[in-house]
Amino acid sequence: MASANLRAELECSICLNIYTDPVNLKCGHNFCQVCIDRVLDTQERSGGYSCPECREKFQDQPALQRNITLRNIVENFLSAQPDQEESGVFCTHCVDSPVPAVRSCLLCEVSLCDKHLKVHKKSPEHILCDPTLSMKSRKCSIHNEIMKYYCTEDDTCICVSCSLAGEHRGHQVEMLDEASEKKKEKLRNVLKNLLIKRKKTEERVQSLWEHRRKVEEKAAGDTERVTALFRDLRRRLEDLEKRILREVSGKAERISISIRDLEIKKEDLSRKMRHIEELCNMTDPLTVLQESDTGDLCDTEDGDNEDRERHEELLHDGGGLDVDGISHTLHTGLSDIITEVNVYFYIQGAADILLDVNTAHNNLHISDDRKTVSWSDRNQKRPKTTERFQDYSQVLSSRSFSSGRHYWEVDVRGSDWWGIGMCYPSIERGGIEQSAIGYNKKSWSLYRKENEYVVRHDSNKILLPTNISSNRVRIYLDYEVGRISFYDLCDPIRHLHTFTTIFTEPLHAGIYVQRSCLKICGGNRE
Repeated sequence: MASANLRAELECSICLNIYTDPVNLKCGHNFCQVCIDRVLDTQERSGGYSCPECREKFQDQPALQRNITLRNIVENFLSAQPDQEESGVFCTHCVDSPVPAVRSCLLCEVSLCDKHLKVHKKSPEHILCDPTLSMKSRKCSIHNEIMKYYCTEDDTCICVSCSLAGEHRGHQVEMLDEASEKKKEKLRNVLKNLLIKRKKTEERVQSLWEHRRKVEEKAAGDTERVTALFRDLRRRLEDLEKRILREVSGKAERISISIRDLEIKKEDLSRKMRHIEELCNMTDPLTVLQESDTGDLCDTEDGDNEDRERHEELLHDGGGLDVDGISHTLHTGLSDIITEVNVYFYIQGAADILLDVNTAHNNLHISDDRKTVSWSDRNQKRPKTTERFQDYSQVLSSRSFSSGRHYWEVDVRGSDWWGIGMCYPSIERGGIEQSAIGYNKKSWSLYRKENEYVVRHDSNKILLPTNISSNRVRIYLDYEVGRISFYDLCDPIRHLHTFTTIFTEPLHAGIYVQRSCLKICGGNRE
């Protein structure tokens, strides 16, 4: 127990292994030099440094001090491990005082120290192995003979009689050493995969720590702004203020939960790796082959896709204040002060969106005010041009956005098959994948088909966990930040999804309808 406690104290919190060339930070925490160098290099790109253990921040890159005392303790601990890890098997013949055994004889079923081993019979039938207390388990329960073979058909260790005249007669068998080496090779491949997986998990943890720091810094500034606004409005918006601050701080909390889950997974991966290393280092093939839980150790794919998707979703969340959502809530509740709120948050009114008939598919009918689009079985017989969509019933807005923050809203009541989003003007106008909004790198969309809601970009599909409960959806664009967000305008307003990227072209609003009718809301005709 004391050895286990000491070992835990000598483990680096980054790699979870015994310290190698330990160094310490000014806060007093120790790490392997290679591990902390890698962390500091990552932090340098984010513009700040902090201790991975206690999160104490440093203005400049901290100097690393070699911990010579800790290094000596590690060396002494490692050199003492063989004595501390004795098998606990003692010589059968040393009855006066217990002497550790060095070998066991399976034929005689005795354990021997160096002295008695020298006088023990050396004939071939006396099979010696590492010291063990379970010699019975090394003999066949049917024939009471030593198990020397491995039946590959039944995955079990057998004796000579089993292979010649027993139930395993005629089966494919291997020598224990040969079968053990094959299993070790498989475990080594699993270990290699686990090493890669643990490295990816470590990188995700570190990137989330850095993202959490940025979110917390941004949340602090947003909190000050929101508090000042609510003070100016004489606390008439007290309930809204609490809700906004809760949402701001909640983003960092969700990142913390994800970090905790990944840390737990990293510890589990390390545990599996240690267990596999122990199996691979064993000299006794029987113990390796009789290990019962290697199937669980070999499963290296468990939950990795889910971890990656959650990791990407958290990183793509900018962590800033949802000013568009705040604006809508204030408009519906306190119309007499909405002008002041919009000035404070620099929010523009709803963008004036008009549909461009020249881009409309010929099965789409566009209203005279160019605000409503509906599916029609009758071909509109518009001329075929390079601007018009040929394969998808889509239409774009005549207006494009190349800077600033804007939003537009769509009435989706009564429609169960539609899509809305934004795209570059260079999007293809023909072809199945090339021209569908959301199915390529040039567009971003929210789709509904029957009762399923998904968001799409570059053919990547994300199923939304909840349905849209209101009759209106808002699309919000922050061009400079590179963000397109979708909202369900229920009460209170609900964020559905945000895409984050770097825009390289102006953006047009886009609508897809299939046997449905959608109407653009808000904005004034120019």
